[in-house]
Amino acid sequence: MNILVTGGAGFVGTNLIERLIEEGHTVTSVDDYSTGHRENHIQGCKYIEMSVVDFDRYHDLEFAEFDLIYHLAGLSRIQPSFKNPSYTFNVNTGGTQKILEFARKTNTKVVYAGSSSKHHDPYQSPYASCKYLGEEVCKMYKRTYNMDVEICRFYNVYGPYEVLEGDWAAVIGIWRRQIEDDEPLTIVGDGEQKRDFTHVVDIVDGLIKVGFGNHKHEDAWELGCGKNYSINQVSDWFIKYGGGSKKYIEDQNGNYRETLRENDEALWELDWLPEDRLEQYIKELYEV
Repeated sequence: MNILVTGGAGFVGTNLIERLIEEGHTVTSVDDYSTGHRENHIQGCKYIEMSVVDFDRYHDLEFAEFDLIYHLAGLSRIQPSFKNPSYTFNVNTGGTQKILEFARKTNTKVVYAGSSSKHHDPYQSPYASCKYLGEEVCKMYKRTYNMDVEICRFYNVYGPYEVLEGDWAAVIGIWRRQIEDDEPLTIVGDGEQKRDFTHVVDIVDGLIKVGFGNHKHEDAWELGCGKNYSINQVSDWFIKYGGGSKKYIEDQNGNYRETLRENDEALWELDWLPEDRLEQYIKELYEV
């Protein structure tokens, strides 16, 4: 198949492209490298430097024929969205509309990367609101234009190629970097908030099943491990295997108390079988 991956130089995109190339597909990546990295490039993939916001202006893709589009590009963290809500809206919502309009004109299936933040107050952060709006735009195109569009909601992804520093790093990546730099692990709030941490290999497997299958979902496929852990418990594993100490910092806006996969439909209908890999992943990071 000929496949387009937006955000292909990012964390999830790189893991997905690696799998697609291994399976013999032709893959093109679109990424503006605001959060992705050139060192993530996978041999055999064609990389185009461009923001999805400008997608309709890139004439080389005007007559491209793709069998499938994975739309993973977006600003993926809550806290940076407070600083620049306009940019967040333009990329996460406006950029999604640009991809869907391209897919409408080319009659291409789209798999959209949604977020488990959908299940919390969408008005608590620009990020949550704009990802929610992105889902709504997907549903509008799906129903109004009878398009083949599926949504996959990600839950707290971790694994190879995860971001380790800067505004776009999530907690697992942040702690990896802090241990490397001999810094204490920063814990936001009381640390009792729970997260459904899902390994990227399972996320990719879910994306493949949704993209290459014929199953339809009126809402979205929930791609979460189905088990959650408190931030305190996960930090204890880091200290156990990697050393270090804890440092509690002030709670942050948009820091919801719990994520946990909302239903098992992906397991029943897609035969998707995620595994609880978190402690083993942390342990293997520090094995000699």
